[in-house]
Amino acid sequence: MMRNIKVEHLHETPIEKQEIELVERKGIGHPDSISDGLAEAVSRALCKEYINKCGAVLHHNTDETQIVAGRSNPQFGGGEVTKPIYTLLVGRATKTFDGMEIPVESVALEAARDYVRNTIVDMDMERDMIIDCKLGTGSSDLRDVFHRDHVPMANDTSFGVGHAPFSELEQIVYNTERQLLTDLKKKKIPGIGEDIKVMGLRDKDDISLTICCGMVGKHIDDMDHYINAKEEMTEYVLDLATKYTERNVFAHINTADDVEGGCDCVFLTVTGTSAEMGDDGSVGRGNRSNGLITPNRPMSMEATSGKNPINHIGKIYNILSTQMARDVVSAVDEVSDVHVKLLSQIGQPIDQPLVANARIIPEEGANFANIRSEAEVVIDDWLENITKITDMVVNGDVMTF
Repeated sequence: MMRNIKVEHLHETPIEKQEIELVERKGIGHPDSISDGLAEAVSRALCKEYINKCGAVLHHNTDETQIVAGRSNPQFGGGEVTKPIYTLLVGRATKTFDGMEIPVESVALEAARDYVRNTIVDMDMERDMIIDCKLGTGSSDLRDVFHRDHVPMANDTSFGVGHAPFSELEQIVYNTERQLLTDLKKKKIPGIGEDIKVMGLRDKDDISLTICCGMVGKHIDDMDHYINAKEEMTEYVLDLATKYTERNVFAHINTADDVEGGCDCVFLTVTGTSAEMGDDGSVGRGNRSNGLITPNRPMSMEATSGKNPINHIGKIYNILSTQMARDVVSAVDEVSDVHVKLLSQIGQPIDQPLVANARIIPEEGANFANIRSEAEVVIDDWLENITKITDMVVNGDVMTF
């Protein structure tokens, strides 16, 4: 069957030539991102349990995880959580299959605790967080949909959206959060917490980064130490930005701080996340599946994390559209920007979307007929091999937030 692939010439100013651009990333320790991460960790663990026990992934969705903030008393050199963060794992999962009981709650709780330990390194799981699990019962009647001997049928009429390539600002915002944690925190400043939000503004050729970072009190001796850490972080971010742009870059960290007011008036935490002192979290309120929030680009409001990776369009098509866009940019010459939209129809095979639409801004003077034909090949190849997305998700090879 021929697929309905539509590649069109987008007559729009490329993102790098637009006057104003906004980009945001909520870091892995932001309460919304913790919710996303927990939901996805639980889903991956259930996928592996189902494969081991049943030979196939069974019906489940764990995309309703909620975080209720605790209370804390952060101090330089220490502090304590006075009311634990409450986390509720919510969703549906198949609990029995062919007469066999599957320990989904135990699997979910173990995966969630492991995720928090490995992600929020200063969190004391014995004292600082309560994790509760209330997974409803999924339907084993849906197992035919989930067997891998045929292409699954779409669970919903929905769409996914992706774009490529990342602009300079998008690269800077994404990598600022990532590198502060994976490089600077590990090598030099352990007081950097995982709750980092980066807001980027490009006004013509001036880039302003507003960074909100929860510092961990036990690693910060006093106010002078706190101020010095912020200064080092600022220098690091400005140096990092030069890898992605020649534009002017300015960085501002924890702009609400009042250093004259003591530790109560700066962004100091016990655990490294604001979930300890008033910030709740929910799946889907933060980054899109490409790791960013990009109001200058087309976006889907669909929550990606925690949805099953077999036939849930809200997950598959958002991840797939981004992969398609990136591959079009990589494989097709003279492409400036690519926007991909995939629309499903409930009950139809997921490799046969109602439409697969790529809107491409070509470089000046490009032969669009060649671009169209080459892009169609890339898109069709991904749809032909769409179950690769499931494998990538189960193996943890692709992020969902």
